[in-house]
Amino acid sequence: MLCNTVRLVGPGGAIGVQGSWQVTRRGAMGSKAGRSCALSLCWVIFACLATPAAAHRLAPSLLEVTETAPGEIEIFWKTPLQRPTGTDIRPLLPEACVAQGAPEPGVEGTGATLRFRAACDGGLVGRSFAVNGLAESRTEALLRLQLRDGRKYRAVLRGGDEAFVVPERQGALSVFQQYLGLGFRHILSGFDHLLFVLGLVLLVTDRRMLIWTVTSFTGGHSVTLSLAALGFVGLSQGPVEFAIAVTILVLAVELARGGGRPSLLRRVPWAVAAGFGLLHGLGFAGALAEVGLPQEEIPMALFSFNVGIEVGQLVFVAAVLALRPAARVLAQRGPRWLTKVPAYAIGILAAFWCFDRLSGIF
Repeated sequence: MLCNTVRLVGPGGAIGVQGSWQVTRRGAMGSKAGRSCALSLCWVIFACLATPAAAHRLAPSLLEVTETAPGEIEIFWKTPLQRPTGTDIRPLLPEACVAQGAPEPGVEGTGATLRFRAACDGGLVGRSFAVNGLAESRTEALLRLQLRDGRKYRAVLRGGDEAFVVPERQGALSVFQQYLGLGFRHILSGFDHLLFVLGLVLLVTDRRMLIWTVTSFTGGHSVTLSLAALGFVGLSQGPVEFAIAVTILVLAVELARGGGRPSLLRRVPWAVAAGFGLLHGLGFAGALAEVGLPQEEIPMALFSFNVGIEVGQLVFVAAVLALRPAARVLAQRGPRWLTKVPAYAIGILAAFWCFDRLSGIF
């Protein structure tokens, strides 16, 4: 059951959306000896991750501030309808800004929205815009701010860093740090991308070939990410997310197939990874489009976002490689079907995402 109310908070112009919900799940799972244990484990993973929002974590809130005239701003606020219980996520305007008129509430997709105007004495430079409740909800908020002189600022607000002070100019170092962290967090919170990388690690056992394969995947998604972010390539996110799920399913099928005549994926994994990386790059571009690029430092923002993705990817690969020796020992001591559990678990999730995302297209 989802209950949502919109309210105006305080005289200082801070407007928020407050909601609460209860989610009840029912299910039962039995297990038998032998092969059914593998199936049971697959369904446990499926139940934990295979939800419409499981491929990526809870969507961030969005705060857009546009300066329309000296001392006048328009605010657009959007926050997910479903949030952790007991959290109060709402924007906080500078003390010098006072809301004008009645806010216009609405709903767009899976988010609750508010539009309103405010009057600010003394301009916006040096003023602080913040979002309350990010630490408690463990979510983020995207801030887009546009001044009358054409300057645009983008910031990612989170717990411990919930405010953005409008600067005279945004420096290259600030952009690098911001987008580096954004790319790092995005790859580590995207289960679909991580499952694909996990599949590559399981498929390619030679260390040098694995490095080459992962590097090719990085090169592929870097190309389309940059082209899409700069506006040279544009595809709807629905088909792109479906195609990404298909790449994971193809990889899972190959892992489950095992021996026999080597397929193209096993003969030249680096080439296939590069091709699939082109699709994953379009998915990364969708996340970057939500934040936007700072007009003054577009090359730096693209570069640091790519670097952040690569660093997060390498951290994940290193963690998997560190656990692989223990997994091999467990597989050698356990029944033979145990070696197939990762492939079938990845396949189940990928198949679910394929059907779920395909239904979203139509």
